[in-house]
Amino acid sequence: MKNLKFILLLLPFLLASCESVSVSADYDKGTNFLKYKTYAFDNFAIARVPLSDFDKKRMLSAIDEGMALKGFTKSDAPDLLVGISTRARTEISINRSGGFVGPGGMGMGGGGIDSINKNLVGTLFIDFTDAKTKELFWQGEGKGYLKENISEKDEKIKEFVSKILAQYPPAKK
Repeated sequence: MKNLKFILLLLPFLLASCESVSVSADYDKGTNFLKYKTYAFDNFAIARVPLSDFDKKRMLSAIDEGMALKGFTKSDAPDLLVGISTRARTEISINRSGGFVGPGGMGMGGGGIDSINKNLVGTLFIDFTDAKTKELFWQGEGKGYLKENISEKDEKIKEFVSKILAQYPPAKK
């Protein structure tokens, strides 16, 4: 539990330096996406996200920019509500030199461990909820490896958000 809190506190700083972001989206197939023209932030959902106020501001600013590019207008009487949530996990990889690793992890041929790498994988979810029915109708997800370099934080957050929002609306099949 302590590790999870630490990771969640570091997530905004680490999210900013993703090398590559993979995105996906899920949605209610019965939704008429053309009826949504205005939006507002779901302040209740955003308040629960364990990010600093500065990082929330960065995320929301990036979403505002992305929504404007998609033709949405911010409104006090919106068609949809935008929420965000985050998740993080640590991935560990072991690099071995020489030798062969046999069944059960037993080393053969004298190989040893060169390095153990820990990579933080972060996920950002952007949720679109119908403002009238309060039903979730679209969710975009972005995953990426995170680092501690925060020098390009604003640009990376914008990239992360723009790649997620590029999935909206879903392509017609």
